[in-house]
Amino acid sequence: MSLEQGPLQQPPDPLSTCEDSSVGGPSDAPSPFNSGCSMSLEKFATNILRPLPALLCTFDSEACLQGRSTSVHKDGDVIIGFFLSIYVYMYYTGILDMKPTRELYFMQLTPNKYQNYLAFTFAIEEINRNPHLLPNITLGYEFHNFIYSHWRILENSFILLTGQHENPNYSCRRESQCTAVLTEMPWGTSAQIGPLLELYRFPQVTFSSFDPTLMDTGQCPSLHQMAPKDTFLALAMVSLMRHFHWTWVGLLITEGQKGLQFLSNVRAEMDRNGVCVAFVKMVSTVSVSYLSAVKKHEILTTDTSSANVVVIYYDTDSSNEVNYHIVQSLVTWKIWVTNSQWHADLAGRDFILDPFHGTLVFSHHHEEIAGFKTFLQEATPFKYPEDTYLVMYWYKNFDCLFSESDCALKNCTPNASMAWLPPNRFDTDMSDRSYNIYSAVYAVSHAFHAMLLEEVQRQPLRNTQVMTFHPWQLHPFLKIVQFNNPIGDKANLDYRRKMDSDYDILNFWNFPDGLRLKVKLGTFSSHAPNGQKLILSENNIDWAIGVTETPRSVCSDSCNPGFRKSPHEGKAACCFDCTPCADNEITNDTDMEQCVKCPHHQYASTQRNACLQKAVNFLAYDGPLGKALAGTALSLTLLTAAVLGLFVKHRDTPIVKANNRSLSYTLLISLTCCFLCSLLFIGRPNTASCILQQTTFGGVFTVAVSTVLAKTITVVLAFKVTAASRRMRQLLVSGAPNFIIPICSLIQITLCAVWMGINPPYIDTDAHSEHGHIVIVCNKGSLFAFYCVLGYLGSLALASFTVAFLARNLPDTFNEAKFLTFSMLVFCSVWVTFLPVYHSSKGQAMVAMEVFAILASSAGLLGCIFVPKCYIILLRPERNSVTEISYKTRPGN
Repeated sequence: MSLEQGPLQQPPDPLSTCEDSSVGGPSDAPSPFNSGCSMSLEKFATNILRPLPALLCTFDSEACLQGRSTSVHKDGDVIIGFFLSIYVYMYYTGILDMKPTRELYFMQLTPNKYQNYLAFTFAIEEINRNPHLLPNITLGYEFHNFIYSHWRILENSFILLTGQHENPNYSCRRESQCTAVLTEMPWGTSAQIGPLLELYRFPQVTFSSFDPTLMDTGQCPSLHQMAPKDTFLALAMVSLMRHFHWTWVGLLITEGQKGLQFLSNVRAEMDRNGVCVAFVKMVSTVSVSYLSAVKKHEILTTDTSSANVVVIYYDTDSSNEVNYHIVQSLVTWKIWVTNSQWHADLAGRDFILDPFHGTLVFSHHHEEIAGFKTFLQEATPFKYPEDTYLVMYWYKNFDCLFSESDCALKNCTPNASMAWLPPNRFDTDMSDRSYNIYSAVYAVSHAFHAMLLEEVQRQPLRNTQVMTFHPWQLHPFLKIVQFNNPIGDKANLDYRRKMDSDYDILNFWNFPDGLRLKVKLGTFSSHAPNGQKLILSENNIDWAIGVTETPRSVCSDSCNPGFRKSPHEGKAACCFDCTPCADNEITNDTDMEQCVKCPHHQYASTQRNACLQKAVNFLAYDGPLGKALAGTALSLTLLTAAVLGLFVKHRDTPIVKANNRSLSYTLLISLTCCFLCSLLFIGRPNTASCILQQTTFGGVFTVAVSTVLAKTITVVLAFKVTAASRRMRQLLVSGAPNFIIPICSLIQITLCAVWMGINPPYIDTDAHSEHGHIVIVCNKGSLFAFYCVLGYLGSLALASFTVAFLARNLPDTFNEAKFLTFSMLVFCSVWVTFLPVYHSSKGQAMVAMEVFAILASSAGLLGCIFVPKCYIILLRPERNSVTEISYKTRPGN
């Protein structure tokens, strides 16, 4: 290696007052060192450099370091340029003096930046050892520390292009040629360097994160991007949110085109997946605004406290400034989700208070590069003495001293190696950016190799010399180059053919003494089927300090099944109340917006989280109510049959013969049928039973009531006979009252026939009267016909009641007019009460009510008419004789 650039302390233009590597020069802000300004030099340094890591030092007394070059050059047949910002350089000149009166050198040699440089040199050496890639050609390189200063950017660019910076149109290069330059950022957007490089059509290969704004715009035809696309970064992060049910997430985005593009993508994905944005904070950086270096960012304010998970999107190297403000807030309970541009503050901060412990990092997936760690272990300033940055690194980390005579290192830790250092000093695992640099060197080499092959096929080279070419000739080959790097990964520079990257999900662990690790938790692949894109091992996650279980980040607690979300007006959709579902409505998942009504054959569970199949129900014989009614009906049937038997046995006694024995038999038989017809209402209904229920009920009850009417008329006629009326005697003897029964029955049969012909009863289901049941019932069909049947029965009962009531005081020994009156009163009372109760009942209760009315009214007739007679027959037989009758009928008895 040889030195290419002047010493580090080269002064700036005397007209300049202050230039800062991080602010862009004197035109961006007034100098704090003016004689009229009260800000001290120390205060200025504190304000400007406070976002930087603690690995900052001054080298006023280190002449050996001050005399070293900031650029590194290695000879070769073909040169690859490399611009990278490794340290911060500041200088100061007085406002009234034409030359510097004092100079400050702030050296920021961050480990992750230096790893990028070592990945570049490792790729160069690996290609030079490869006999199949650029054979007989040695790659060299020219490295320049990229300083954000107008004149230093142009100076380094001219040195790279022409070999000097004093005469722009004259090239001092004689032998080696620079084919392309690897840059840290897309300079096509830089007002300082973009026009210059485009003027020369000099190939630029960027290794920072992919910038979609530069695709096919025509603004930067000489710019090629090495990094894979981040098309699915937003989807990957939102998939992680959905996996942990984080629905209230904050966004912390660094300003810039890529930051705004990511903000648009992630908000769209969050909206599609039901995740709400708790807050959005746009953070300015020194690459965007000078004022961001001196003002305090209030990142974590009261409006950000509700979100326990925050996504941080870092663009290029803005992480130092953002990290500083987060560290200052001492927030250790938030979960940070970030992209691969993030790197921890490696200042050796107390691990207990580290707010970044447990950070989840989405890093581009790539395999480990063989030989890189061995290269790092063997890289020492004694092997590469011209490497200024390696000397600086050894001096700071291995207790070295400088020899006063030749500024050589001495008294260093024996057998020291960067692999010995803890990760907060140097991380041997290759970062995404280092991998992009490694692949970019191979891309340029493969493109140059293809160009050489094409040229050799046209015109063989003479004297084994490298051909002369112009850098712009490499563009077509850079656009079409496609290769597999040494670890087998496919790479190209054409954004149209770039594959969407898979992501490794890393968990940042912080331990004492700088022992910091990034542990792989899982992967995200956009090419995997839905539901399998995210693979995560939750057991390996070490959450933030103070978080012992999977954290929750929600605006409102989830609504459990059985509840629906009721959004707050004017707030995000994730902020809501939970409202219980209405009757027979359910939600079977969490956070449902609408309740779903159960079908008619199903019903909602008590928790209203599932629809259950309704059980088919009816007034069954095996149910308690069905057993009670059926038992009552059979008991009353047997009792009626017993009374009938008793009457048949004592058919020749006066008490049986006195009130038309045949009518009593008819009434007892009809009552038996009434009790039995109630059994038609019990059991599973069918079409036949539904029809028989109503016709049988109407027929037998008409016979029973008309028989009571006939008996009542018989009593009246019997009294008239005692008055010696010939006509009445003929009516009584001829059995005229007996014709009332068939006449009344015929009328009822006619009504029933019309009913059955117009709208007969049918099977129906009642899914609403009983919760959780579908009741099978017999629908009456025509309610009008049903009420006509009941009305006709009522009119017969009313006529019987009226006649019996008028004949209640007729003087006859066995006058049963009083019993008939009371029986009709009971009968009418039952059915009058039945109507309103029947209409207010539903399901089984309606059927049971109808059965109860049949049994009650029939039992009323049986009890009121026949119980007194059975009492005389069984318990007072002496009263059931002709002698007793004659005695009672004599005057005065």
